[in-house]
Amino acid sequence: MSGSPTDLEFGVFSDTPPWDLNPTATAWGGDVAALRTATARRLPSLIRPPKVPPIRRAITVIRVLGGALIAWFLVGRRKGGSDSRADLSRRMRHGAETLGPTYIKLGQIISSGEGIFPSELVQEFIACRDQVPAEPFHLVRRVVESDLGASLESVFATFEREPIAAASIAQVHGATLHDGTPVVVKVQRPTVDELVHNDLKVMAWLSPLLIGRIPVASLANPPALVEVFARTISEELDFRVEAANMIDVASVFADLDQRQFVVPRPHPELVTRRVLVMERLDGFRFDDMERYEEHGVDTHAIVRASMIGFMEGALIHGIFHGDLHGGNLYVRPDGKTALLDFGITGRMSEARRLAFVRLLIGGMMNNPVDQLAAMRDLGALPDDTDLEAVAEDLGLLDKVIDPTTMTPDQLTEELQRVVKALLGYGARMPKELMLFVKNLAFLDGAIARLAPDLDLFAEVAHVATYFATTHGARLAAEVGMDPEEYAFDPDGMKAAFGVDGSVERMTYRELQERRETIRKRLQERV
Repeated sequence: MSGSPTDLEFGVFSDTPPWDLNPTATAWGGDVAALRTATARRLPSLIRPPKVPPIRRAITVIRVLGGALIAWFLVGRRKGGSDSRADLSRRMRHGAETLGPTYIKLGQIISSGEGIFPSELVQEFIACRDQVPAEPFHLVRRVVESDLGASLESVFATFEREPIAAASIAQVHGATLHDGTPVVVKVQRPTVDELVHNDLKVMAWLSPLLIGRIPVASLANPPALVEVFARTISEELDFRVEAANMIDVASVFADLDQRQFVVPRPHPELVTRRVLVMERLDGFRFDDMERYEEHGVDTHAIVRASMIGFMEGALIHGIFHGDLHGGNLYVRPDGKTALLDFGITGRMSEARRLAFVRLLIGGMMNNPVDQLAAMRDLGALPDDTDLEAVAEDLGLLDKVIDPTTMTPDQLTEELQRVVKALLGYGARMPKELMLFVKNLAFLDGAIARLAPDLDLFAEVAHVATYFATTHGARLAAEVGMDPEEYAFDPDGMKAAFGVDGSVERMTYRELQERRETIRKRLQERV
């Protein structure tokens, strides 16, 4: 193409486009709203516990996961502590791989939940991101030709037989169009739609039987976890929706003038339910430290831009990439970050977006009751929750106690007390909040790798100042607050890290040391 691409006016795309994208003139975009509605309507039937689940699949799931648990109970449990959790995690990962796409996808979500799930589980399930066995090429060909209605050779000049990556729902192949344009082709695994729906029915049938029996579900009972997972995976089964997500996120960043991000352009014609052809972007993995030095890219700038961009999209537009991890972000030689894989995208209603705004303001002002009110409006607490009682029960109104000064018994008792109180109030983890927290956990880990000596207190203050100066008046008006009332509370921010106001600076390296101290003391109690 020659000339400046016109689609840069509405989206954060590359400066050298293979095609100029017009969202209103795509061959696939007209039905996306109806597709989303149909998915939402189908969801209740998928998560309603059936009287009789798909028998053969239920037997397989119970045999595989039950066998893994029994083997751990007889052998791995005796190792104790972290070794015991690692043994169980390994067996569960093997079970997920045996059971296929649905359970592998669950493992992928766990793998990007650093800070939410046990570290042993996270590390084990990282293998589910791109080490999933690929489908045979003849099946890939069959899906592509069936959905595009033409032979592979008539659409592509070249098509790589070996995938670039293979994940649970789909795999990605490099290809070239007949005009010489390099592209990426995402191809859904055959029969995955039927398998996912059967697995969700089995999960819905099993989950009520597990209530109170699995400690890992501390902030959401098993049926609630199934509902969140079902909402997440159901949206990934139609690539026309994913292509629309790509355009929507690109438009949000353009509106916010966040031009440090780049989204690949979906092809205006070659997108179907099971095939997605998109622009191929160059770059290196987000966690490849050597390449940062090679290209002279400022890691601190990358971390700061990622944090602000992710939060800004969620708070201002209610739309954000819902599955940030090292395999979905590539840093380009010019320092911009390419976002990939939009199958999971956070979309909030206006009411929930405003609840997120109140959550942020309540956190910056150190107002725990306002934060709990926002959590209630997000669906994390029942509507009739006594917020003052919750704040008191959780100790949010008490003086900060540095957890590193607590004994193993004290730490364990405090953790058990908080979890018990939350469960007693019916706390749960709604989808949008889970995706948001999971992304924050990923960014937390990114700081550890890319900027371990970053002053966290200064960085949080910078983010707070940015939102106050850039969006303060708008956000305050939206939640009915006088902008003059806003005052960032640095001592409250420090309290969130478990330290008192006398501590002036804390690097991520120091925070990790504190976490390691807490982890070891908890293990001493095991």
